[in-house]
Amino acid sequence: MDASHIIRTARARAGLTLRELAARAGTSDSTLSAYECGRVTPRTDTLTRITEAAGWQLSADLGARPDRDARRAPAGEELWEVMLLGEWLPTRTRDRRADAPHAIFGRS
Repeated sequence: MDASHIIRTARARAGLTLRELAARAGTSDSTLSAYECGRVTPRTDTLTRITEAAGWQLSADLGARPDRDARRAPAGEELWEVMLLGEWLPTRTRDRRADAPHAIFGRS
């Protein structure tokens, strides 16, 4: 989630206008508007001050992100597994004679 979304959400949930929140946060409404529109990114301490002025506490959770390459199968292994799965699918036998032109159009 980016800073502009955090500020917009905090202000909307607090039911404040742009000017009201700007006054509470000690900044101008034009600066707050620039933050909300994403034209300018506030520093972390400024973002904290704005969200607290709206009556919210800014918090962040940091968790380990799974390594994308660790989950990926070696090259070709996925294709091999799909081919093995294909062997388990039911098959139907096909009468090759049905492909002959006389089987489709009849004998002349």
